[in-house]
Amino acid sequence: MVASSETVELVFGDVLVAPDAPISHVYFPLTGFISLIASLDDGQRMEVAMAGSEGMFGVSLILGVEASPLLALVQGSGSALRIPGASFLGLLEQSPFLQLLLKRYLHVLMTQLARSAACTHFHQVEARLARWLLMTQDRTYSERLHLTHEFLAMMLGVRRAGITLAAMALQARGLIHYHRGDITVVNRAGLIAASCGCYVADRELYARLLEGPA
Repeated sequence: MVASSETVELVFGDVLVAPDAPISHVYFPLTGFISLIASLDDGQRMEVAMAGSEGMFGVSLILGVEASPLLALVQGSGSALRIPGASFLGLLEQSPFLQLLLKRYLHVLMTQLARSAACTHFHQVEARLARWLLMTQDRTYSERLHLTHEFLAMMLGVRRAGITLAAMALQARGLIHYHRGDITVVNRAGLIAASCGCYVADRELYARLLEGPA
């Protein structure tokens, strides 16, 4: 992997792959994270998954799918290992263990996508916002996050007013502090309790399949 990879900077706002575009490279974030965003015909967008140091972008190449159905957008600046798609597939052929590990990661990602769809439909905005903040904190390794209401509204697929009310409720409970786009996680344990069960379920699945013995 070292011979065929290069370290690149992940710059906030950069589009790595557009929807339906070919996946020329795969990315393994070292710091920062990549948002996977579904785009509709009317221009609306919503984040459906994330990839940080726990995962990668481009795993669909394992299935022989060379185009990305989702927008891959850098939402957390940092760095990543980038590998040409052809080299990545060659590595998979050489390493059955890597194949197994990434197939498990693909399963985790598919489960996250399905759970996000159900979460969007059934869970309240406040709980979903708490979940999203926790997921972001896990990948930025920081208690301070710079996130505007407009950005959060797009990520969660809700109106800006809904984000404002949800953020105010979390702040009133002493879980976060919000001021002019800067959010500080004050009480992580409380934020986990306030989030929907999807957050804990995602972490438990990841730990069971990827952190234990293969």
